Amino acid sequence: MALDAFSDVSDEALMVLYANGDPQAARLLTLRLVPRVQGYAARLLGDRSEAEDVAQEAMLRLWRIAPEWRQGEARVTTWLYRVVTNLCTDRLRRKRPQGLDEVPEPEDGTPGAAARMIEADRVAALDQALAQLPDRQRQAVVLRHLEGLTNPEIALAMDIGVEAVESLVARGKRALGAILSGRRGALGYEDES
Repeated sequence: MALDAFSDVSDEALMVLYANGDPQAARLLTLRLVPRVQGYAARLLGDRSEAEDVAQEAMLRLWRIAPEWRQGEARVTTWLYRVVTNLCTDRLRRKRPQGLDEVPEPEDGTPGAAARMIEADRVAALDQALAQLPDRQRQAVVLRHLEGLTNPEIALAMDIGVEAVESLVARGKRALGAILSGRRGALGYEDES
């Protein structure tokens, strides 16, 4: 069966299909989920190579639990973000990062060279600022504002209460604002209001 046939199927239903032996369901889940969790891990770790390793390990764990997956108890993405968060936390505890290398964003061909340079500077500044946040604040801010999860989803992924998520996100945003203050002009925001 073609992958297009699964395009409207939820991640949770795909897990059940995979657990019942459908390899196409696993392929589609991989195509859907790996870029998201790899991007999340890269933002937490500041290292794309390590992020690939984390994403691969998280997906292996997902495949291992597929036979026991109980549809309706949790979203696949929430479970997967929690695993990635834990794997990244473990790596950060073992080896504190020395700093973030500037990682250029993939080119998509539409913006001009100047726009790409400004955007790369903005991304690098955000990554550097995120790296200065305490781990839990960084996780909450990235999940909320870069990955688009809701506060209840973040609470499940981080194994904390919704109020704690709200507090972490608010403190993280304030800290980011303080870290990035004074850099508006350098990041190309001087003409924007």
